[in-house]
Amino acid sequence: MYKQWLWMLGLVALIASCNQNAEPTTENTTETATEDSDEGFQYLTETFADKKMIRYRVPGFDKLSLDQKKLVYYLVEAGLSGRDIMYDQNYRHNLAIRDAIDKIVAGYEGDKSGEDWNNFIVYAKNVWFSNGIHHHYSNDKFQPEFSQAYFQELMSAVGTALSAEALTAMFDPEVDAKKINQSADDLVKASAINFYDPDITQAEAEAFYANLKANLENERISMGLNSKVIRNENGELEEAVYHADGMYGPAIQQIISWLEKAVEVAENEAQANALRLLIEYYKTGDLETWDKYNIAWVTATEGDIDYINSFIEVYNDPLGYKGSYENIVQIKDFDASERMAVVSENAQYFEDNSPIMDEHKKKDVVGITYRVVAVAGESGDASPATPIGVNLPNANWIRAKHGSKSVSLGNIIQAYEKADGPGLLQEFSHDEEEMARAREYGSLGGKMHTALHEVVGHASGQLEDGVATPKETLKNYASPLEEARADLVALYYIMDPKMQELGLVPSDEVAKAEYDGYLKNGYMLQLRRIEPGNIIEQAHMRDRQMISRWTIEQGTANGSIEIVKRDGKTYIDIKDYSKVRELFGELLREVQRIKSQGDYEAGKNLIETYGVQVDADLHAEVLRRSEKLNIPPYGGFINPRLVPVTSEDGAITDIKVEYPADFTEQMLEYAEKYAFLK
Repeated sequence: MYKQWLWMLGLVALIASCNQNAEPTTENTTETATEDSDEGFQYLTETFADKKMIRYRVPGFDKLSLDQKKLVYYLVEAGLSGRDIMYDQNYRHNLAIRDAIDKIVAGYEGDKSGEDWNNFIVYAKNVWFSNGIHHHYSNDKFQPEFSQAYFQELMSAVGTALSAEALTAMFDPEVDAKKINQSADDLVKASAINFYDPDITQAEAEAFYANLKANLENERISMGLNSKVIRNENGELEEAVYHADGMYGPAIQQIISWLEKAVEVAENEAQANALRLLIEYYKTGDLETWDKYNIAWVTATEGDIDYINSFIEVYNDPLGYKGSYENIVQIKDFDASERMAVVSENAQYFEDNSPIMDEHKKKDVVGITYRVVAVAGESGDASPATPIGVNLPNANWIRAKHGSKSVSLGNIIQAYEKADGPGLLQEFSHDEEEMARAREYGSLGGKMHTALHEVVGHASGQLEDGVATPKETLKNYASPLEEARADLVALYYIMDPKMQELGLVPSDEVAKAEYDGYLKNGYMLQLRRIEPGNIIEQAHMRDRQMISRWTIEQGTANGSIEIVKRDGKTYIDIKDYSKVRELFGELLREVQRIKSQGDYEAGKNLIETYGVQVDADLHAEVLRRSEKLNIPPYGGFINPRLVPVTSEDGAITDIKVEYPADFTEQMLEYAEKYAFLK
């Protein structure tokens, strides 16, 4: 769907940290902000396993009116109230396992000096980071480096227990080993994701939705988005719908209560109307109401506060129907948004001049709204690992008729940059010229890539008449192909002369920096996130490797790219950036054709040939070169805490922003305040 993750960009690969041995903060673990100064602010707080924890500031919050601060606070609380939903969606045993972990971390008073305890704490943090017992990116199940007997001793010490089935899920590596398995013969049964009862097969699920679609009065609704497919007592499949009186009801009722408060302080009637429709959707689970809400939300463009809330992205469903719960609350960055709005205003130029086939171009690109925002709080699928850009709504017919909103999460990008350093850039760059270019232009290149990816990439192109939606025609290859299409749009246009004409980039050096970083990341650096012997499963990683390997193959053939071997190390040397841009345009044309025509076999061949398999020798080299840098490949965020200031009669007179610095403390705080699905 329409997320741009920071891992997708050369930005992280180019500016990744060379000093990631920070210890968890033990003093001054919470700071209260009264201004936007970064002086003394600690961005990087700790590392564990393959992850690092970062804090982000909320610039401009003090400049908001009291009602605007209340609106932000209520929307953040609404989002956190649904935190449990994401855990349960990810795996049916996650909530029970997390509850046991939370109780142990909070209440265990025994020996905490041994290796077993340290390994348990790392496991706990992995679970919190990934909203469950499967890795948030690789989808592999975490393997505890402590025994089941030790874990049961810990549970006994704090007076809790787990079922035999949940313990087996934790400790048997063969049981539900993959959260999402895109390579199995039966995608549904082989995936542990909790969108389908465990005994339901892919064939059954596909037949269920084919029958449901055939009987729909409105074929445009987002079928299956807010439900789990279950087998009833008669053995038949049906949907358990998420709504106030249905599945996830206790959490949804809490979400509704906060959204109702948000309506009272909405910035304008359009915003209030959208919130009312979201409340109605949560109460009923009606998907036509969901569409009405999305139309109201995308057309409510006035105001300084915005949000994303509900069951949205479908990456976690191997069949592409089910939305994962997420929440992002945003404050407009006025100066940056004005600059980046130029991309939106010229979207039709990019579409008209695209290298794709004329019949696949939109004649009228409608209502793309692009903003740079500061995140004030996140939850669900967006936390702790967050996107850096989002483009919504996902329904193509709403986007075509009513437009879309694209946002770049500016303070998240800044926090990554503040926490990172030059280690990988120095290790994997071909020469000093490449490093100098990255240092000067890499950040801008990453930001422009995000803007073009979200505003132009996901908004461009159209299906041919009579072609079904990509999730029906391209199936499990729809997501990597869609992300590849948006990436290729960004890569193609970042070197377009129009970018300099519009004042968005100073020279082609920005595009060159992005080309260097993108190919380096897709071809080599992202392999740091893969265990030896594994294939690539995640959609964005498949997208990036497919583009990089295809482009390098074609580029070495036409002389525009050279793979250099020096001192046992591999480097990418781009000889002709203009020819590489032409290759990006050629591949974009083909990917758009595949999507527009629903060419499953061509899409499958492209992804399977270039995006799935891992070069074992190159992988081993990348791991060896990266190991000495000690740079965790994944970053996640500790959220700010919004604290109401009240008068004697209980009225809110102000909202203060605090910046917790301890990941464990925040997870235990959330467990105490927002565990509504126990």
